[in-house]
Amino acid sequence: MEASKVRELDAAPYLGGKPVGRVHRLEDLELMAPVEPSKLVCIGRNYAEHAAELGNLPPSEPMFFLKAPSSLIGPGESIRLSDPSHAVHWEAELAVVIGKRAKQVNQEQAMDYVFGYTIANDVSDRDYQKGDAPFGFGRGKSFDTFCPCGPVLVTEGIDPADVTITLTCNETIRQSDSTALMVHPVPKLISFLSHVMTLMPGDVILTGTPKGVGAMKAGDSIEITIPGIGILTNPVE
Repeated sequence: MEASKVRELDAAPYLGGKPVGRVHRLEDLELMAPVEPSKLVCIGRNYAEHAAELGNLPPSEPMFFLKAPSSLIGPGESIRLSDPSHAVHWEAELAVVIGKRAKQVNQEQAMDYVFGYTIANDVSDRDYQKGDAPFGFGRGKSFDTFCPCGPVLVTEGIDPADVTITLTCNETIRQSDSTALMVHPVPKLISFLSHVMTLMPGDVILTGTPKGVGAMKAGDSIEITIPGIGILTNPVE
């Protein structure tokens, strides 16, 4: 299939969707978030330098929290600030999409449960995070529009152990590091989480953000690039 053409499926590809025979021109379509998960599972402090910039130590085992799936938006959609007086930060991340039901899997088999990869921005209201501590990050992470995702979901050509994540704010690079710096790599994350909860097809794991998080303001343009996936662009309002 040509890159400028899109084949329509009868269901999400990670649910076994099959072509229905209709083909569309890419330029005629509006790209939305490429997943509809039952869960958005986010890994915290998975890069030592990011943990340090917020005054924390990296955890000895994966630290996770849940983000509301209703926070998802697609490429080009606007991030709406929860409160203009709050510090609302970007967090560029590699996102792993689960392809089949995963329950109590070991690390050696974990990658068999991956359907593909996309880009995510774990937008975070730091004021609410601090105010809600130690009860969790839920409110500061789950506002509508707080999880831009896309532009596409890719199933090959990505090495989650060594891919560079780059974020720019208004064309200035603010984050740029390799996933090789993860404290807990992707197989460990999948295995660990699957021993806590059953991961379902389409569920998304946000694998953590490298150093360089910062506050955004209305009028900013946030772009996240991961080679092999593309560029996720979202304005801020």
